[in-house]
Formats: sequence, structure tokens, C-alpha cells
Amino acid sequence: MVALDFEAVARAAQGAADAARSETIPRFRRVGFETKVDGSPVTEADREAEQAIRRHLRQAFPDFGILGEEFGQEGADDRPRWVVDPIDGTIAFSRGIPLYTTLIALLEDGEPVFGLIDCPLLDERYLGWKGGGCHRNGEPTRVSGEEDLARAIVSHGDPFCFDLYGAPEAFARLARECKLLRGYTDAFGHAQVLGGGVAAMVDLSLNLWDAAPSLVLVPEAGGRIVTLPEKDGKIGVIFGGAAIVERLLGFFDA
Repeated sequence: MVALDFEAVARAAQGAADAARSETIPRFRRVGFETKVDGSPVTEADREAEQAIRRHLRQAFPDFGILGEEFGQEGADDRPRWVVDPIDGTIAFSRGIPLYTTLIALLEDGEPVFGLIDCPLLDERYLGWKGGGCHRNGEPTRVSGEEDLARAIVSHGDPFCFDLYGAPEAFARLARECKLLRGYTDAFGHAQVLGGGVAAMVDLSLNLWDAAPSLVLVPEAGGRIVTLPEKDGKIGVIFGGAAIVERLLGFFDA
């Protein structure tokens, strides 16, 4: 197999993220939402942004597959595959909270090798690939070096996701033992870990498109990311600086 040209991959992904911005930003605070069969919200902006992303990626790499949250899988399974979430944080988006993101990752042989987290209304974009480091708007980023749990800002996803994942006691321990616990949810929280402001995050009950960019970007930012066992088709991740991640893993001991 020919080696991936990551510079070309990055150009394509950034162009796709720009196309998504052109669909989401004009609709921000101007669109209602529907509820999908699985109970999650979706807006016109989600659908139009994913279509824009797909068009751009398909034009750049016509042989690659694409898996997206709103329109599923297209293309062959034996080729590199894009994984796309046009709006991560649809609840925030639909309620006028400007912390949604667009997620794009590339998988090769089933493993994430490139990741992008775009924060449109903050005008911040995190991007990286295996061996290429993690960058925010072109500048290198590193995870926090904080080792003291009492001083570390620790973030978490929605508390109900701990229940869905069967780990309510883990959330209870976070609340008891992390003095600077914050609910920076969705990939906005992931981005804050990559930038070093948040020392670590626990995010549970995720789909592939929710986690794929961070599976690449966290190690490239000098951090550690641990994928917890799949439950009911969803995964969990704990990630950030290595010392704090190790402490948080202990919260999930049986």
C-alpha cells in the first residue's frame, strides 16, 4: 500500500472543515432541532455540514471510504476511511451555546492516523497525524504536565453517560476527589486537554466518530489516552497527562 501523504490529507480535511463552517455558522442560533430514533438531537446544520464535508473529501480522495454520523458508510472497507461528525455537541449548538465542534479523522487498517477538531465559533482548529505532532492554528500544543490531582482541572462528559456505561461510582469518585472538576463536555473538552488547560478528561458512551480524532491527537500532544472496554456498542476514553490519567483509571477498578 502506498504511504499516505499526510500533508495532502491535512489540506483535504481543513478544506472540508471550512466547508462545514460555511454551513454551521450561518445557522447558529437560527435553527431548530429534531430527535433521531436513538434519542439524540439533529439539526439541518448537521445534515448540510456533513454533506459539504463528504463532497470535499470525496473530491480530494475519491477512493477513500467515508463514515459519518448522519449519513452512514460509503465506499470500500479495504481503503482508508474518513470518519466524520459534522457537529459534535448538537445539544449545545441547538441551544445557542458556542462550544460545538466539527470532527474529522482518517483511519488506515481500522486505526486512526489523522485527526482534526475544529471549534468554529472560537476560530480554533486542532490538527495532527501520527508522527506529526498536534497543532492548534499552526502552533504546537502539549498536554498539561500537572501531576497533583488536587491541582488538576479534570473534565467529564455528560453524567448520564456514566450511568449508561455502568460506571456511576466512577463519577461519584470524580466529584469527591477532584477539587477542580469541570463539565467541559463533548470534543470542546477534548480540545482543552490538547491545549494543556485541562489536565485530563473522562468521556464515556462514545461512538467512533466522537473519539477517533483524539485517539491520534492526544499522543501527538504528548499525552496518554486509554480506551475502556466497549459496552453496548459504545466506548469510553480517559486521556490527558500520563500521571493524572493513571490516577483516574483507578476510579474504574472493580
